[in-house]
Amino acid sequence: MTSYVSEIAQRKTVCSYPRVLIAIHWLVGGVFRLRGWRFQMPAPTPRKYVMVVAPHTSNWDFFLMVALGAALGRQVRFMGKHSLFLGPLGSLLRWLGGIAVERTSRHNFVEHMVEQFHNTDDMVLIIAPEGTRKAVERWKGGFYHIAAGAGVPIVPVYLDYAEKRVGFASPCMPTGDMDADMVDIQQCYERVTARHPSGDSSHPNKGR
Repeated sequence: MTSYVSEIAQRKTVCSYPRVLIAIHWLVGGVFRLRGWRFQMPAPTPRKYVMVVAPHTSNWDFFLMVALGAALGRQVRFMGKHSLFLGPLGSLLRWLGGIAVERTSRHNFVEHMVEQFHNTDDMVLIIAPEGTRKAVERWKGGFYHIAAGAGVPIVPVYLDYAEKRVGFASPCMPTGDMDADMVDIQQCYERVTARHPSGDSSHPNKGR
């Protein structure tokens, strides 16, 4: 069986066309500004990292993630549920760097993405840690295990709908103490307002 990560690595995306990527970078940045959104801090500088984008309570969050990836002007990959990647929209999302994830798939996705990080010098993997729009008791740990296995930092990024801001926190390296690291990461979202606040699971103490 062909490695899933090999298929990802061989697929041409917008990142294969630098001039197109630059044009999209400026276009998306302009659209963000026209809509009233702003980047609170400069994009982080590591060449390889896992970007954790939260809170995720709406389908709009996914498209903001796609737009954010394009605005970075970097080799970006992002994950989305398999049903979003059907038909013409799916082709577009894959071209933008999307990876369709089948929740019932037996593929060891963590190992595949660790391998992908090891095989490239420039990559940003964007993940919504809740894994769903619904409120959850705790985040899924896949993003943490990918970062730890690949030896790359985690960069928390927040979508604040109340202030219309996209903020970048400082990169942090996984220490191996997942519970402690999760507490530190989730503190970055304590004062952030989700599109649907009732479904916000980004911080364990929020709303209590």
